Amino acid sequence: MDSLYVSSHPDDFKSLLALVASEFCPSPPRVITEEPPKQLAKSRPALVIGGSEAAVLTGPSAVAWYLAWQGKRTGAGAQQESQVWQWLSFAENEVIPISCSVVFPLLGLVGQTSRAELIRVLKALDKSLEPQTFLVGETLSLADIAVAMAVLLPFKYVSLSDRKSLVNVSRWFVTCVNQPQFLKVLDFQIGPPKTEAQLKKEAKKREKMEKFQQKKQMEEKKKQQQTQTEKKAKPEKKELGVITYSIPTPAGEKKDVISPLPDSYSPQYVEAAWYPWWENQGFFKPEYGRKSLSEPNPRGIFMMCIPPPNVTGSLHLGHALTNAIQDCLTRWHRMRGETTLWNPGCDHAGIATQVVVEKKLMRERGLSRHDLGREKFIEEVWKWKNEKGDRIYHQLKKLGSSLDWERACFTMDPKLSYAVQEAFIRMHEEGVIYRSKRLVNWSCTLNSAISDIEVDKKELNGRTLLPVPGYKEKVEFGVLVSFSYKIEGSDEEVIVATTRIETMLGDTAVAVHPSDPRYQHLKGKTIIHPFCDRKMPVVFDEFVDINFGTGAVKITPAHDHNDYEVGVRHNLAFINILDENGYLINVPPPFLGLKRFDARKAVLQALKDRGQFKEIKDNPMVVPVCSRSKDIVEPLLKPQWYVDCTEMGKQAADAVRDGRLKIIPDHHLKTWFNWMDNIRDWCISRQLWWGHRIPAYFITVDHSSVKPGEDTDGHYWVSGRSEEEAREKAAKRFNVSSERISLRQDEDVLDTWFSSGIFPLSIFGWPNESEDLNVFYPGTLLETGHDILFFWVARMVMMGLKLTGKLPFREVYLHAVVRDAHGRKMSKSLGNVIDPLDVITGISLEGLHNQLTDSNLDPLEIEKAKQGQKSDYPSGIPECGTDALRFALCAYTSQGRDINLDVNRILGYRHFCNKLWNAVKFAMKALGENFAPLEKSQLSGAESVSDRWILSRLSAAVVLCASGFEAYDFPGITTAIYNFWLYELCDVYLECVKPVLSRSDGDSDAQSQADVCRQTLYTCLDVGLRLLSPIMPFVTEELFQRLPRRSTKDSPPSISVTSYPESSEFCWHSEVVDAEMEFVMTVVRTIRSLRADYNLTKTRADCYLQCIDSESTCLVQKYSLQLQTLSYSQAIHAVCGTDAAIPQGCAVAIASDKCTVHLMLKGLIDIEKEVAKLTAKKGELVKQMDKLSEKMAKNDYREKVPIKVQEMDAEKLRQSQTELQKAIEAIENFKRMM
Repeated sequence: MDSLYVSSHPDDFKSLLALVASEFCPSPPRVITEEPPKQLAKSRPALVIGGSEAAVLTGPSAVAWYLAWQGKRTGAGAQQESQVWQWLSFAENEVIPISCSVVFPLLGLVGQTSRAELIRVLKALDKSLEPQTFLVGETLSLADIAVAMAVLLPFKYVSLSDRKSLVNVSRWFVTCVNQPQFLKVLDFQIGPPKTEAQLKKEAKKREKMEKFQQKKQMEEKKKQQQTQTEKKAKPEKKELGVITYSIPTPAGEKKDVISPLPDSYSPQYVEAAWYPWWENQGFFKPEYGRKSLSEPNPRGIFMMCIPPPNVTGSLHLGHALTNAIQDCLTRWHRMRGETTLWNPGCDHAGIATQVVVEKKLMRERGLSRHDLGREKFIEEVWKWKNEKGDRIYHQLKKLGSSLDWERACFTMDPKLSYAVQEAFIRMHEEGVIYRSKRLVNWSCTLNSAISDIEVDKKELNGRTLLPVPGYKEKVEFGVLVSFSYKIEGSDEEVIVATTRIETMLGDTAVAVHPSDPRYQHLKGKTIIHPFCDRKMPVVFDEFVDINFGTGAVKITPAHDHNDYEVGVRHNLAFINILDENGYLINVPPPFLGLKRFDARKAVLQALKDRGQFKEIKDNPMVVPVCSRSKDIVEPLLKPQWYVDCTEMGKQAADAVRDGRLKIIPDHHLKTWFNWMDNIRDWCISRQLWWGHRIPAYFITVDHSSVKPGEDTDGHYWVSGRSEEEAREKAAKRFNVSSERISLRQDEDVLDTWFSSGIFPLSIFGWPNESEDLNVFYPGTLLETGHDILFFWVARMVMMGLKLTGKLPFREVYLHAVVRDAHGRKMSKSLGNVIDPLDVITGISLEGLHNQLTDSNLDPLEIEKAKQGQKSDYPSGIPECGTDALRFALCAYTSQGRDINLDVNRILGYRHFCNKLWNAVKFAMKALGENFAPLEKSQLSGAESVSDRWILSRLSAAVVLCASGFEAYDFPGITTAIYNFWLYELCDVYLECVKPVLSRSDGDSDAQSQADVCRQTLYTCLDVGLRLLSPIMPFVTEELFQRLPRRSTKDSPPSISVTSYPESSEFCWHSEVVDAEMEFVMTVVRTIRSLRADYNLTKTRADCYLQCIDSESTCLVQKYSLQLQTLSYSQAIHAVCGTDAAIPQGCAVAIASDKCTVHLMLKGLIDIEKEVAKLTAKKGELVKQMDKLSEKMAKNDYREKVPIKVQEMDAEKLRQSQTELQKAIEAIENFKRMM
């Protein structure tokens, strides 16, 4: 016999779990309340199976599972067993810790009260129990036992004010603990002791319940037996709302569309198997359905290239928005019959990739890139790329992106690398690319120049300590230090101020405004540097702001962009005081060799020691931070390669001014012209190893007639496709033999934006001729975020015009930036950066927290981000699916506005998918198995008013969608489709046709009308799905495949290559019919409102519609069937003129200026009873209002009560006043009937 060791304590919920489970066993174990022998187990509960030599189970979950399994309480079948185990885990990991933290302090034990958290968990449980008696299946299971024991202590010891709202939990808990098995174990009951009569009554109830459960079990067994005999298994339900596609389908083969559709929409089921089939069939290739790409297509060509994501990246919601918009446009153009190409690609992301691989090498092997050497390091990068680089492509496929993957390009591929090399050489030979020593954005950590887009602007309000790589202590920023310079030959001094005091070591002048009267006497004077013998001029320059500070500015030409320009204008000395690693050079001791921010402290102290320090004060400022390394960016003088953008920028600006290039929305034009008209030359050198190495060579000539060259002298640099070619060019330039030429290739690589700038060219093999280049360049459209208008879009336009004389595309559409539901920018430290795959598949709050733990955030930021996640996603993110995410992103994309994305709204569009699903299922059933649509969608002339109206609305939707796509008005498209499906087809037309379809048996006229109705219904489904397909490709494909075809001969295999509906074909829009139906719906809404007011939920009443003229009366008679059906009325009576024909006992409401509704209530309700109820309600409302008014009238109410509470009180009062008015009106109306 088995032995169960448990605690005798009445509140040991772990032992109680095992004991209750044991009561369901056919042969319960022997219960022992002593400690188990140490050789068997160390804790209780413990179950010894079959004696001392047999197996021992310990732990409440394991013991309870074994006992409940013996009692057949772990679920029927693998599916329910899995659900029971999940509830068991939920009880142990989530409920018990919270229960203990609430109850233990009340019992005098250590703990932390968290009632709000307990209520949150109980409310989640309450929602799960809403549609069912028990947690799993129709009978009590271990899931119920475990969760009931987990909440036992709070129910026993805690007075929960919210318990009344937890109706389902309370009902379920009472049901559980009053089971005989529970009662044997628990010395506990809810509420006052029960009387003998109550106990007898409950015993009878339990007996009935047991019989009912036995009956249910028998029915369940029969169902299971039937399911096993079916040839094709229905999709298995894993949990509530999740259905999976389990029919074996080889990758690339078509999904099974013969099996019946599942009962409800599930993204996992719908999105399975379609994408590999689309790809395998070649639907995404421009060659599909065409003999040759070069063959002219009267429909035209659509070509767009993807903004190549970084190879290191993973999708964020910005990517999801970009791809949702681009894929919608691509699918729309493809369905219109155009030769369509959306070309994928990936960027090598020089700095980002190098940083990732360097960190990996150091973490795994303790090596730096310098330890490996350039060649070996680049091999490591390629190895990493080949292992990890395709991740983002898989994510794009998950989003349904219809890209031609056979044309996928990587910017470091040989084809693209050759194009980059050729572009550099051509532009260098023309003099557009040149060598110069200028200020660049320098990252001391990366030892490289970085582009402006890789510099984050960190705004500070004042003194702030920031972490800087390479420094143990945080560094002070956000302060302005004032100090003085002495005027040579006098006691006079000039006070200047700076936020970077260490840079004063590189000062070579002080500048003042030419018209500043305070400093006119300093013309021709010099200033003495306090730490060296440097004498500095006072220069007069208009860039100085007279009203800022003292009006005198220190000038450091080698370390500040503005000072650089001043230095050039006044021919000042450029003294570089920083090396590439951020150590001080060209400065006197004791500063020489110090790290830059250590020098900051040393210089400040030295100025104090010399008496030249004046003050330090808070100063709001912007600190430039490297987005890759988090280092503080330094302006540094370096010899680099530059692109002369003056003429190219002018051409790009003119292209927009001339209308050859269109930028949408047009409010970005100001930015475009501002950049292009004031463009600076572009630094394209990067001090990295990963990337396109610059094909330029420094020349050394071994000949007495040629003096050695300087690095910044462009005459001593030559570019070439190979070293041999470069040597020949150099020999020719210096008129010497090639043997006397020595070459050194530049170590640097090109800025990633350089290769991205020729992406529309390089993907087609430029400069070599190819069919793709001839057909697809120039492209049609460039769609991207407005944040890279200059960094990428402008450079593509400039380089395309420069290298080919052609624009790379005709239109640029710029979408907005995605923000969170509160309008905040997406930031990892706020915890609001969301992976779109988490929205598609769903993720728990714990899962979101784990992502933060795996990130590079510091512990404080992680904690802050966790709080943000907990606030925004207390229950995690529900599974929304790809289609709902795409629809939401398109619905949000209003031109000129940032997108505040709320996950709850995305979930709402999943519900829309379910509505769509149910509508098509109902419609297919209504069509019948033998239904055959007409070969062409056309009016027969026999359509009813409902048919004509829905076809009119369908035609309107077709027009709105077409104009929406042409104008990039995505909210206009989604609104048109959503309204048609939800508010017109589902809410109105499907309801109207139910009586038509149900009355068709045996009557030839009715049968004919039903046939016309079915053709109309089919047209709505077919066209409605095609309208929606570009935005929701998965669910529309799934449903479209189930519909019969108009013509089986040339029917397209997929909705993705079916024609998009056009207004020339669907031209049935009628404003007259629309206006008539709008009148009908106004009347219907009025009747429904009256029914709700008088609580006529199921009872149908006669309705008298009093019209003021014969026209309105005829309209009511014409639409009487629709009015009756949609308003759930018993009958509709049209009355023209006076009240004489309207019987007594009606409730009255005005529908419009032409129609008044009279709803017959007499005989349907107990008027006296209703008056009594309303009078009581009126009394309660008056009391509530008096109490609330008294509270709000107190003198200190405005000062002491929070604004939010005041707003809630005002809203409560307003609602109560409205309810009171309605109650008074209803009482008066009832009294008139009495």
